Amino acid sequence: QVQLVESGGGLVQAGGSLRLSCAAPGRTFSSYAMGWFRQVPGKEREFAAAISWNTGNKYYGESVKGRFTISRDNAKNMLYLEMNSLKPEDTAIYYCAADRHSRVPTTTASHYDYWGQGTQVTVSS
Repeated sequence: QVQLVESGGGLVQAGGSLRLSCAAPGRTFSSYAMGWFRQVPGKEREFAAAISWNTGNKYYGESVKGRFTISRDNAKNMLYLEMNSLKPEDTAIYYCAADRHSRVPTTTASHYDYWGQGTQVTVSS
């Protein structure tokens, strides 16, 4: 079982930036596609960004495109989400996820096998 641990969430003013990190202590996910999703209570989990195992492919949700950047460092076993120009509507719990069956990322949450517990991002207006 791969345990993913997110960090870096917090409270930020609109227009500000945050960098989320995701680690997998004791387990490597360098061969897995990885993704970031977000969820607001009472709503479905929303795709934010995904990256292939070798960083060659990156996908973004329409609502974050141009503002968020996903990256990974396989040597450090880390996944990142750089979030700029944050808006109040970006407020959500952000989850990282790993797809052990694929090296090419998908935007569908159900395809991912492992999930972290999430980190809260709150953007004030």
